[in-house]
Amino acid sequence: MINKIYDSMDAAVADISDGSSILFGGFGGAGVAYELILALHRQGAKNISAVSNNPGYHEEGIAKLIAYDRISKLTCSFPNAKDSYVFRQKFEEGKIDLELVPQGTLAERIRAGGSGIEAFFTPTGVGTEIAAGKEEREFNGIPCILEKAIRGDYAFIKAKKADRWGNLVYNKSGRNFNPAMAMAGKITIAEVDEIVEVGELDPETIVTPGIFVQRVVKRSGL
Repeated sequence: MINKIYDSMDAAVADISDGSSILFGGFGGAGVAYELILALHRQGAKNISAVSNNPGYHEEGIAKLIAYDRISKLTCSFPNAKDSYVFRQKFEEGKIDLELVPQGTLAERIRAGGSGIEAFFTPTGVGTEIAAGKEEREFNGIPCILEKAIRGDYAFIKAKKADRWGNLVYNKSGRNFNPAMAMAGKITIAEVDEIVEVGELDPETIVTPGIFVQRVVKRSGL
């Protein structure tokens, strides 16, 4: 019987090793797997290559990992939000590397990673520092740069509901990067508000099929 449910957040992240690459879902504070991140902090893995739209706010979300020097490289679109002071401090101290990626390009690189597409050309970033060292070609008179797909050893996903097969339903804007990251992670771990029986989810509302999810754990809500 297929059953992807884990008893605890700690058990779900126990095998994550130093040097792992992790995709962290979320947009601002919406759709962030906060309890999985806290479990990873307790677990102690370090030298993580993280992919996230932003570096967390205050000391919440991945900002907590950054504060304790667990993340060595961050790939993101919006690193300089007012309340992302933890990242700014560590970056200025040279304790974390940054790969800045335009938001649409970040979404497409992740989507490509989950779809088996190794790279694609885009006009976004042409003529800027983002284009440095990247192949450039022209299509229909439009200069474009080559961007490579993004995949992760793990993906931390936040969803509203799941069943034991790993089918996921999201809550409105909490969806954001989560479905694409779920596809691009080798091992996708879903933190969910509720776990229901197989067959209770309306198939029309399932955004991420269970084939892309390896672990499901119910959040405590604390």
